[in-house]
Amino acid sequence: MRAVVYDGFGQPPEVAVVPDPAPPAHGVVVRVEATGLCRSDWHGWMGHDPDISAFPHVPGHELAGVIEAVGPDVREWAPGARVTVPFVCACGGCEQCRAGNEQICDRQRQPGFTHWGSYAELVALDWADVNLVALPEAVGAVAAAGLGCRFATAYRAVVQVGRAQPGEWVAVHGCGGVGLSAVMLGRALGARVIGIDVSDAALAMARELGAAEVLDARTGDPAAAVRELTGGGAHVSIDAIGSAATAAASVRSLRPRGRHVQVGLLAGDERAVGGVGIPMAELISRELEIAGVHGMPVRGYPALLRLVASGAVDPGRLIGRRIGLEDAGAALAAMDRPAEGITVIGL
Repeated sequence: MRAVVYDGFGQPPEVAVVPDPAPPAHGVVVRVEATGLCRSDWHGWMGHDPDISAFPHVPGHELAGVIEAVGPDVREWAPGARVTVPFVCACGGCEQCRAGNEQICDRQRQPGFTHWGSYAELVALDWADVNLVALPEAVGAVAAAGLGCRFATAYRAVVQVGRAQPGEWVAVHGCGGVGLSAVMLGRALGARVIGIDVSDAALAMARELGAAEVLDARTGDPAAAVRELTGGGAHVSIDAIGSAATAAASVRSLRPRGRHVQVGLLAGDERAVGGVGIPMAELISRELEIAGVHGMPVRGYPALLRLVASGAVDPGRLIGRRIGLEDAGAALAAMDRPAEGITVIGL
């Protein structure tokens, strides 16, 4: 098969012919129809993820396609089914999985990180009976490719963890793929969304997707601006980029008993709480909540897919570019900040 591969962290990704994968005993091989290009792929390529430890490596974890082959232990799936999958493939049997927390499975496998991913014509996926999600006819492969990481993560951040309610203020720090997904989802829930970014194009897109207000983080203190605009602070604030500045600003944007949700990945020394500079005195005195989001388990997908199929949200509006496999390496190498919207590789 053809795939995008790189031979070391930061090395130029190239298209090469590599061996086809075989389905694990409990898994499947999917013929990829579309795959998203994600900021997490850039982190992996830069060496920020310890799960990538062998080369050559094939990135990619947001995908949709058709089952090509199944392993002997798979009971619920057959070749020909249209599917997507969370970026965390859960084992189904560990303590976290038994508790319903498959997104933080103790034995998780992640295509594009623990093994070769979806920047390829074929990808192997583990524990198919636990992880695969059937795609309704109303949801095409290109739209579905944006669900497995960014849109699903934003859904969990806004709905399940942030618990945003109609009429509440939701501040979204960073209007890239995850952030714009959060803007669209918050608007669909009836929340009042504030989009915050340093890019005029990203702010314009946030406004177009339903943000009630937008703030340019290049001018003044964005946290203070959110508090003034909302009359006391956001009910929910999401760091959708991942930096010390955006994480701290998100926490400082909150009103008393507000909820901060950390979605963006941080690198280097910023990965520690001390490196971020979380205002702990405010955390205590205002009884703030801080939570992380690491994708979404399979059980959350039916509600999200119904929302997409109904037309209430349209991931396709976020797709800024559709490129071929030959251009994927260059696009990955150029992703030194979150892209405005989602880039999809059509295969």
